[in-house]
Amino acid sequence: MTDFNRTGGSPTTSDTAVDFNADITPATGGTVEFTPAATTSFDSEATSTGSAKQTLKDEASKLTAKATDKARGLADEGKLRATGALDEFSKLMEDAAGTVDEKLGEQYGQYARSAAQAISGFSDNLRGKEVDDLIADASDFVRKSPAIAIGTAAALGFVLARIVKAGTDADTPVVKG
Repeated sequence: MTDFNRTGGSPTTSDTAVDFNADITPATGGTVEFTPAATTSFDSEATSTGSAKQTLKDEASKLTAKATDKARGLADEGKLRATGALDEFSKLMEDAAGTVDEKLGEQYGQYARSAAQAISGFSDNLRGKEVDDLIADASDFVRKSPAIAIGTAAALGFVLARIVKAGTDADTPVVKG
């Protein structure tokens, strides 16, 4: 703070804090006196701001936990559906193996049985793992074989696009003119 009321010499400065929330009243003798007003505590405002931030963080954590739980539930449901579909496909392959034996020979029927057993084993393996384990396995696979992962993703994307396109083409009425 600079002291301009000193007589003789240049103004001096000090590190004394100034309360800007003060009443200024003229005093006798030409000097001005400062009377501190009721002090305002910025600590309480900082505390309330800090608690508001903490409340927001807590609410964000709760929402994140709910979203994570919902995603896990959906992933578990998807896993159950996938294993059910794989089991059905395995049974279908096993049933078809007898027909393949009759039409093409036992060697090709054995290929169908081997494929059915492999699909059934994959389904059992999938059923026995938790969602977190599956995610970790997928991450490891992508790290070890990124080219295969990208190729597989592209192939799946192509197949899904064809399925969606076929579904929308079937829903669109054909107008003959």
